[in-house]
Amino acid sequence: MKLVVDGREAYAYTGGKPFDPALPCVVFVHGASNDHSVWTLLARWFAHHGHAVLAVDLPGHSRSEGPLLTSVEAMADWVLAMLDAAGVRRAALVGHSMGSLIALEAAARAPDRIPRLVMIGTAYPMTVSDALLATAREAPERAMAMVNAWSIASLATKPGFPSPGNWLHGSALALARRVQRAAPPGTNLFLEDFEVCHRYAGGLDAAARVACPVTMILGRADQMTPPRATKEIAAALKARVVQVPSGHHQLAETPDATLAALRDALA
Repeated sequence: MKLVVDGREAYAYTGGKPFDPALPCVVFVHGASNDHSVWTLLARWFAHHGHAVLAVDLPGHSRSEGPLLTSVEAMADWVLAMLDAAGVRRAALVGHSMGSLIALEAAARAPDRIPRLVMIGTAYPMTVSDALLATAREAPERAMAMVNAWSIASLATKPGFPSPGNWLHGSALALARRVQRAAPPGTNLFLEDFEVCHRYAGGLDAAARVACPVTMILGRADQMTPPRATKEIAAALKARVVQVPSGHHQLAETPDATLAALRDALA
């Protein structure tokens, strides 16, 4: 579905069903160097079980017009503006990685509009090493390969997504490359997204303003956002924490367990 947000065209996947703003709404916010496609299974399940779904492409990512937004706060404002454009008053927010910080900030900025918050593959602070940022700046394709290797728990992970022959490592890297190529001319989207995560310093302040129940779905073997890095923010949010047997790509590596945890969180 195409929307106009802040005067620019934006795209949201609706899970294979026409969007009905009268239904309970779930908004899915992707992570760094990703787009709406990472949510296909989860978005379709909720769309086919009585929910309105918006799995967004953030500005400058795939089908949403740029420019890129350069802070978690700006992206949170964009998500709330997108709800306005879709005619939605209240919506549960589900974010993965960078998207979890955006969802957190949006829930803090509009607590009366967000009845549930789910943070998948999250951590706070979500700092990025100087070495990775330097590689992302100088050789983004090499940095993508590094992050891809760290994000999946096993070198021989069986296809978790329900499609025969899916190659988890290859498809994740291909998505990052595709999103990078589709970025506005002259931008290094991979670097920009990781710098957005690295700079975000408002997590604990945001947590103090969140009014809804919060669930965190964490990968037990996640090297990018390890579960130990959530203790302070989870306590501040009084979050329910669920661990699944995966790395950082919970959505594709353990889709059934992640869907089950999400269904429980939004029940």
